[in-house]
Amino acid sequence: MVKLDRKTWKLQYFAKINRYMNEYGKCVIIGVDNVQSKQMQNVRAQLRNRAELLMGKNTLIRKALRDMIDPEAQDPENKWYEGEAKPELEQLLGLVKGNIGFCFTDMDLGEVRDIMVANKVQAPAKAGIIAPLDVFVEEGPTGLDAQKTSFFQALNLPTKIARGIISMISRVKLINTGEKVGLSEAKLLNMLGVSPFFYGITLEMIFENGSCYPPSVLDIKTEDLLARFMEGAGKVAAVSLAIKYPTTCSVPHSIMNGFKNCLAIAAATEISFPQAEQIKAYLADPEAFAAANPAASGGGDSAPAEAAAAAPPPEEESEEEGMDMDMDLFD
Repeated sequence: MVKLDRKTWKLQYFAKINRYMNEYGKCVIIGVDNVQSKQMQNVRAQLRNRAELLMGKNTLIRKALRDMIDPEAQDPENKWYEGEAKPELEQLLGLVKGNIGFCFTDMDLGEVRDIMVANKVQAPAKAGIIAPLDVFVEEGPTGLDAQKTSFFQALNLPTKIARGIISMISRVKLINTGEKVGLSEAKLLNMLGVSPFFYGITLEMIFENGSCYPPSVLDIKTEDLLARFMEGAGKVAAVSLAIKYPTTCSVPHSIMNGFKNCLAIAAATEISFPQAEQIKAYLADPEAFAAANPAASGGGDSAPAEAAAAAPPPEEESEEEGMDMDMDLFD
């Protein structure tokens, strides 16, 4: 394989970025801190023919993006991009920092994330790295002999000696998330045989259809979107009804309220129309309504209904009794 000169290699690298941007509809910025080459090979193999992973120096990536954002600003002697300006790519410039790369694809991004998460590798703690999670030393015997007590004392860890073995008196947090791992902490964890960290490719940001959004959006389900939409539509309808301003959301409620008013008028007068005939029939014969709606009349329990039917009708008061009750005590 013939080795290309630096200038030719750069131009081909810029052309590759432009080609991937045009061929694929989605671009994922990935973080590759502490990722081994074997992990990258495994991910590439699983994404072959469905996605492209592109790594490179951040300065070159930013140069390619700037040239595509404003083609007229290119150096005439080193001009490589002849296409139209893509101002939407400016959103990516601020994200090109640190140990990152690009994944170009048309796949479902949830599947891409699953593939990358599945290729995480457990790794020991190393001095100087940033801890991605909290690390604890558990209570109980550590398996180390009493000669290693100085390591625990240097970190102010509560210990005791039981049968010549160092034991932790209580569970202690050794490293906090986001802190640098110290040399003493790293040595102690290595002596304990603890590999607390898992490293793999992470999704940092997603660029699609000219917009950037975080990977947490992938966790949103269709049901969540529908629920939020219905909640918003309900609020719009409530405001529209309150200020008497018709909108698409409030019109169905207005029609239903008007229909209810028409039913109420028909029930109270002799006016009738086809939709009101049923309710007028129920008002004329309540027993028919009770027979058509057994749940409303007794919830399906026949015992209360039978007891009510068997109870004797209340006796009517005689006029004399009524007169006696109306008399004053001092008359």
